[in-house]
Amino acid sequence: MHTLITCANSAKAYALKNNLPGEQVIMGDFEALPEFLVNSGKMIRIPNPSETSYVHQVLTLCLDRNINKICPLQVQEQVFLVNSAHLFAEYGISIVVNDQIQ
Repeated sequence: MHTLITCANSAKAYALKNNLPGEQVIMGDFEALPEFLVNSGKMIRIPNPSETSYVHQVLTLCLDRNINKICPLQVQEQVFLVNSAHLFAEYGISIVVNDQIQ
């Protein structure tokens, strides 16, 4: 199983990744990412939270990539995902926000 950390271009995302030793972490962002990192599989493009089907797109991404935990670092992502946490929980996916991140 994998953990998805959003805002992959941010220092906060890398700090969080370093605080999760032993976990298989996938870094993702809806902002522009360096193509070579996407092609190498080190980062993925995730849906933009401004899209109307954002929650369902993220759920599909999680199911396709075997992601069981999401750490959304952008506020709009957090709002949508926390409000849909029950849907994700039905598939064994947890949403971890700022106050829960160690």
